[in-house]
Amino acid sequence: MESDPRLLAGVAAAILLLVAVGGWALLRLRARPQRIGTPEDAAEAAEASLAGFETQGAVVGADGGGALAIDRAGRVAVMQRRGKRIAVREVAWGALRSTAEGILIDTGERSLGEILVAGVDALDVRRLAPADLKRLVPDLGR
Repeated sequence: MESDPRLLAGVAAAILLLVAVGGWALLRLRARPQRIGTPEDAAEAAEASLAGFETQGAVVGADGGGALAIDRAGRVAVMQRRGKRIAVREVAWGALRSTAEGILIDTGERSLGEILVAGVDALDVRRLAPADLKRLVPDLGR
């Protein structure tokens, strides 16, 4: 059985096209933003995800992997980039822990786990909070 040279050339061209499209798709996936860009992005995500959330202040970790937002009523939102969207969860103040790397937040969810807001310290978080935070969050003074 003899092979047709045009058929072989067509198959080779199809393989090259598939390799090129696959390479392009991989590059696009790697180019997708894997960080939360700005505090404004974090604030917008928190307000869109949590009913009645009015951002007082927001901060994004140095690596863009996590973010915090605090609203005027003292509620805390933690965020993490998940593909093209930002996952947002409301957490209690007690879920925040200050570490040498930054603020570590235990979301209490298996899917999100602990989120690190790298390079952010307790003083940064305190600056975001409303002035009357001790009144709003009674267990904070302990």
